[in-house]
Amino acid sequence: MRFFRHPATLATLAALAGPALYSSALADDTIDFGVPAWPGITVKTEIAEQLLGDLGYSTRARDIGLQVIYQGIESGDIDVFLGAWLPAQREMFQPLKEADVLTDVANNVDGARMTLAVPEYTFESGVQSFADLAEHRDAFGGQILGFGAGSAASEILQEAIDANVWELGDWRIVDTSEIGMLSAARDAISREEPVVWVGWTPHWMNLEFPMRYLDDPHDLFGENNGESEVLTLLRSEFATAHPNVATFFSQFTFSADEQSWMIQEFGQNERSAEEVARQWIEEHPARVEAMLAGVTTRDGEPAWEVVQAR
Repeated sequence: MRFFRHPATLATLAALAGPALYSSALADDTIDFGVPAWPGITVKTEIAEQLLGDLGYSTRARDIGLQVIYQGIESGDIDVFLGAWLPAQREMFQPLKEADVLTDVANNVDGARMTLAVPEYTFESGVQSFADLAEHRDAFGGQILGFGAGSAASEILQEAIDANVWELGDWRIVDTSEIGMLSAARDAISREEPVVWVGWTPHWMNLEFPMRYLDDPHDLFGENNGESEVLTLLRSEFATAHPNVATFFSQFTFSADEQSWMIQEFGQNERSAEEVARQWIEEHPARVEAMLAGVTTRDGEPAWEVVQAR
């Protein structure tokens, strides 16, 4: 990627993400999270912030884009990112991994997947693979719905279009936002019209849409038809300097069903991330205890005892 060959300066990051990110360099005692506008990452970050807050740590969530998050890890402005989808983000992830700029400490979601999706009625009509798309181009208007220009998913699709993989050379990606993409998909489904979009799990769409994932023998989105890891990334210097926090994040994991519930409650039912996170913590004491095994407060007290008494 071009921005890895020309690392962003702090001034560049400030211009991209605003004064709030610039000020993080002055707050060495604060754990800075990079948080794209994705409901699942938003709620997981809130859970981490609440637990770490109970342990005496100061935290701050930075609502910034994906590329800026990776730039922030490289520059030292972002300490933690809970949404490194691989292989979709490999081009951003791998150079920093090889340079020992970041450390991945856990796959924080079990059962994740990302690839193209269609309504069940479209799947049953014969569009069951990426290979079937070209034959039905007119029905889809030659469009694939995406959730954001610059997203890893859109970059993968654009590369496939440019290379005419699966005869997609005359297709285009319609990028809006996650909300915009899913609203358009929902509208098409309500009219039983053909539509294809970037789908993934965990997400509420799997609970609410009659949808199927397309087969892709070329594995554009990764092996086993888009099977994914969602890695927790720590800035390497931060992980070395804060082994207690690194231990916590190595144990900070969820099932796909758990995260789908979080996304539905926050993204669909419009509850606050703080409320959803607190409910999850209160209803899953055994899971929280496992996350805090061997972890202490900043003052050296057993973490679980402190959180249990909250």
